Amino acid sequence: MTFARADRRTILPLVAAVLVAGCVAQPTPTPVPTASATPSLTPSASAAPTETPTVSAAPSETPEPSLSLDLPDGRDDRIVAVSVRVDVPPDADGTITVAVTSRVEAMIDELVLRWPTELDATLFLAPFTPSDERIRDGGPPLVQPWTKWVVGPGEQGEPDGTTSLGWGPLPGNGTLTIPIVVNRVAPGPVAFDLQVLARNDLLALEDGSPAELRVEVP
Repeated sequence: MTFARADRRTILPLVAAVLVAGCVAQPTPTPVPTASATPSLTPSASAAPTETPTVSAAPSETPEPSLSLDLPDGRDDRIVAVSVRVDVPPDADGTITVAVTSRVEAMIDELVLRWPTELDATLFLAPFTPSDERIRDGGPPLVQPWTKWVVGPGEQGEPDGTTSLGWGPLPGNGTLTIPIVVNRVAPGPVAFDLQVLARNDLLALEDGSPAELRVEVP
C-alpha cells in the first residue's frame, strides 16, 4: 500500500502516539520484595536465675540426757509396777526406796535395779550403810537381802558403765521394797535413769513400755 506524502505526515504522528500509548498501557511488573533474613530460632542467651540452695527442715536428733542408759537387747514381757520415793536433802545423805510389785503369777528369780556408774560423781548408791559390824574381822555372819552389787562389765553380762543391784527373787503378785543408801558426793539436783530387770532382761511396765524410770533428786 502506498500513501501520499500528506497522508504519511498525518499517519506517522498517529503511529507514534499509538506506540507511546502501547508503552504506557503495558503494566509495569511489581517488584518482588527481597526476603529479609530469617531470625535465628536459637534464643539469645539470658542470665539464668541462680538457684537458692534448699535448707532441709528435718529436725536433728535430740541428744540423750546425761546419766542415761541404753536399753538392753534382752526383754522380759512380765509386767511390774514400780514406784520410787526420794528422801535425799539437797546437801546431805539420804535414801531412795524402790517398790516393785509383780503383776503376773510367775516368780522372777532375780530382780535387778540398774543405774549409770557415772552417777557416783554426784550420788553414791549402796545397798547398805557401812558399819563396824560389817567390816571388822571375825564379826558375826552378815544377813543381807541383796544378791549382787556389780559395777560393769560383769561376769553375768552386766554392761560397762552400769551398776547393777540384785535383790533376790520377786514372788508372783508379790512386792519387794528396796531401800538404797545415798551418800551425797556433790551438792545440787541430779536426774538419772533407773532400770528394773529380771537378771539382764528389761521388764515391762503396766502400760507396756520398758521398765525404765527417770529419777530426779533435788
